[in-house]
Parts: sequence; C-alpha cells; structure tokens
Amino acid sequence: MIAATNVFLFHLTLSVLYIASTFPKPDPPIKITNLVVYVHNYFTGADASSITVAGKQNPTADAAGGFNILQFGTIAVVDDPVTEGPTAESKEIGRAQGSYINSQFDGKGLYLFFSVIFTGGQYAGSTLEIQGSDIFVRKEREFGIVSGTGFFRFVEGFGIMETAFIDVANLRAVLKLNLTVKQF
Repeated sequence: MIAATNVFLFHLTLSVLYIASTFPKPDPPIKITNLVVYVHNYFTGADASSITVAGKQNPTADAAGGFNILQFGTIAVVDDPVTEGPTAESKEIGRAQGSYINSQFDGKGLYLFFSVIFTGGQYAGSTLEIQGSDIFVRKEREFGIVSGTGFFRFVEGFGIMETAFIDVANLRAVLKLNLTVKQF
C-alpha cells in the first residue's frame, strides 16, 4: 500500500509540475530610455572631426580630403563630438565614431553607421550602435539603434535626427538625435 501511495504521489507531482510548466510566463519588464544628444559634424575648420576618404575626385580639393560628401559615392570617416546641447560650448558626453556613405544618386542621402561612445555623464563607458538612412533634405529622419554595450547592453530602438544647424558651404552641421531604446 505504501509503495502504491508513493507511486501515486510521484505521478501526481510530475503531473502538477508539467501543468505548471505550460502556464504562460510573464514577460520580463522592458525598460524604455529616451535621451537627446547633439552630434557636431564638421568637415572644415580647426575643429574638423570628419574627413572624406574615397569618392569621385572633387576638382576643388579642400581640407575635407578632396572629395565632397555631397556627391554620390563619397565615403567619410567621422569622430564627432557628442554634446548635451546644440552649441560648441555644451558639455561633451561622448563621440560619434563611424562612417557615412553618400548612397543616393542625386547626392542628397547618406547611409550612416556609427557608434555613440559615451565618455561622460550617466552613461559613461556605454555605447549605442546606430545604422540607417539620412536623407538630409528632410526635416526629420528616422534611423535604427541596433545594439549597445554597458548600460545599453541588449537594446534595440530607433532615433529621430534633425538638423539643428547647417553651413553647407563649409560642410559643418550640428545634428540633434532624439534616441529611444528598449532594454530587455
């Protein structure tokens, strides 16, 4: 009788465990982080942080490398300051390091991929990986945030880019990035 009771309790326990394992599990909480940063993208001047490295040779070669980022096929490498505000005097909190490729035949669109590397502020030591299209003649452009490190490990999200300042003749711009990421 004791053996039969033990077998019954064993089967009952297995059945309960099986049924409990089939119940839906609550999703882990998702944390949403929103932040706004400014990228200072300068191809000319003493504070230039971007250079063109390949493309159709520009007949009026300049300090930006001899190629014009506004021409189809031009590739630029950037190491731009990232600040809390739109002015050059704003506190620097990181760098945007990566590349832009002018990938639109009429020259009005870039494909960009870069890391926002936070060196100061609450996210110091963390990064966000950004990728997407920048059709810069539009007021707002959306791009993807495909990953991150540190505080931003396992994130995905999107950003909205707006031009806060532009000097086309001197190839100088300040870009406002409104970033939204979700962490799992």
